[in-house]
Amino acid sequence: RRRLRSASSCGSRAVAAMAPRWVAAALPSAALLLLPLLLAVASAGLSGYFGTKSRYEEVNPHLLRDPLSLGPAAAGSRLPAACAPLQLRALLRHGTRYPTAGQIRRLGELHARLLRRPAAAAGCPAAADLAAWQMWYEESLDGRLAPQGRRDMEHLARRLAARFPALFAARRRLVLASSSKHRCLQSGAAFRRGLGPSLSLGSDEVEVEVNDSLMRFFDHCAKFVALVEENDTAMCQVNAFKEGPEMRKVLEKVASALCLPVEELNADLVQVAFLACSYELAIKNVTSPWCSLFSEEDAKVLEYLNDLKQYWKRGYGYDINSRSSCILFQDIFQHLDKAVEESKSSKPISSPLIVQIGHAETLQPLLALMGFFKDDEPLKANNYVRQMHRKFRSGRIVPYAANLVFVLYHCDQVKTSKEEYQVQMLLNEKLMLFHHSNETISTYTDLKDYYKDILENCHFKEECALPKVNITAVDEL
Repeated sequence: RRRLRSASSCGSRAVAAMAPRWVAAALPSAALLLLPLLLAVASAGLSGYFGTKSRYEEVNPHLLRDPLSLGPAAAGSRLPAACAPLQLRALLRHGTRYPTAGQIRRLGELHARLLRRPAAAAGCPAAADLAAWQMWYEESLDGRLAPQGRRDMEHLARRLAARFPALFAARRRLVLASSSKHRCLQSGAAFRRGLGPSLSLGSDEVEVEVNDSLMRFFDHCAKFVALVEENDTAMCQVNAFKEGPEMRKVLEKVASALCLPVEELNADLVQVAFLACSYELAIKNVTSPWCSLFSEEDAKVLEYLNDLKQYWKRGYGYDINSRSSCILFQDIFQHLDKAVEESKSSKPISSPLIVQIGHAETLQPLLALMGFFKDDEPLKANNYVRQMHRKFRSGRIVPYAANLVFVLYHCDQVKTSKEEYQVQMLLNEKLMLFHHSNETISTYTDLKDYYKDILENCHFKEECALPKVNITAVDEL
């Protein structure tokens, strides 16, 4: 793969081209009631700002009290009694994982610097605490699924089965697919375990398929790889924010707390310290000494840095980010179409349950393709304050165990034939409003009409083909 030459800065030409826990049940009930408050205090108000490294419980706090609770959102989501679910298509992000080898190396580098400065640490309580902290991460963990990640998947499976019992009933066929990454394969196995023997889904009734063409479509899109993934210019807004006044303020504060010269730190090292706080909370449900370095205001800045990267690499920053996901979007509707046709012919639904496990990078482009969480103004290095109330917050959209679920229904006693087949979408177990109706349910016909252009005119091979002429920046985006 070739690396394209980078533009020297986020200049006008370049910018113009960049258009579009579970807690032990043995705890006393009084302690359980206080738990969300205690955790919020323990994590110093930081837990809501960890971006893609956020616990699933941040978007569904009721799960801290009861990991099998369907929550208040499920109560008001009943369809008319005349509607029965035909097919459920669930796209899942893997559960809570360990840091990647690269993140572990950077954390080890920062920790080693503190160990080399015992004199400075003596006058710095935060530095002393962190020097005493055991660096327990090993590179061999490299993004693997943590025990909490297995619980994430098992509990999600049980909640979905409780919410859609007819689809998860005995002897219904489950099609299970996964990215080739170990954390996704293990998440799939944990999801299947969560369904349990009571659902009679034996191994002979479960197909497990590795499908990177759908779950890691971004790796197979040459245009995305060359012009975004491997092009430094594409991340110029992210890089500019790292050097901007908001990050500089956080950098100086952390350097002061650690009694380190500010020149020894950079935005990447500060971010890895912040993520160490997030990992300890998500993996071990403990407050790490790394958390003491940051205030809530610092956390908001670091969340924005994470969101900038997601926006420009996986979201609305470039059209190819989302257009590359049309292969997955079309596959979803092909299976929905097949279920509708089988229903019309009075045939059994061949695939009533399709569960696929991928990554944040699988879900985020797909949601962007569908137009969700789009702000009026692009996220940029110089509009942090104006984006304080942005829709695009990756921790709310794709935390660990994030899930996007399509449910197709067949409805009797309808006034028109168009109303016979209806669809709902849920993100992280909460009903989504459709753009075309502002309602939480749509006729299947109306939904297909709304996305007609993507369904008919977005062709993965053509979208992902590299331009035939050589270019030096990202003008083709």
